[in-house]
Amino acid sequence: MKVHTVELNKFKSASNSVNGLVVFKVDATVTPKEPLEGIEPSTILTMTEANARVLMQLLKTQLAEFDNKKPKSRHGRHG
Repeated sequence: MKVHTVELNKFKSASNSVNGLVVFKVDATVTPKEPLEGIEPSTILTMTEANARVLMQLLKTQLAEFDNKKPKSRHGRHG
């Protein structure tokens, strides 16, 4: 497995796919990273606090869009 360091610079957009995926368009710096001996290899994603707050808002918006597409439950309604 190849591992990288991904530094998120800027979120450009977010959308939902018909397959149920959330897709983010971002500017990022991606550099290969050498795995350390005895430590499970992992890719690292870093971002500023400001970008983390943008990510949180974008996720909330995209999850709300998923919820709006789901049929409303009619449990407990009569007529």
